[in-house]
Amino acid sequence: MATTIQISETLKRELQKRKVFSRETYEDVIWDLIEADKELSEETLKHLEASYRDIKEGRIYTLDEVKKELGL
Repeated sequence: MATTIQISETLKRELQKRKVFSRETYEDVIWDLIEADKELSEETLKHLEASYRDIKEGRIYTLDEVKKELGL
């Protein structure tokens, strides 16, 4: 069952800019945005988990330590 929603002209213009092809529906554009957000969130979580492991295992360095190592 389809539902009608109201959006501003500004949002409509932004959605139009994101269309891959001219006949693409706004629903398709919105779904693409949702999927991209999910992928980004999953990828971000993986990076955070890796960072936490690095911290726990001592694989981090302060800026001063890096400068000293590089002779800066």
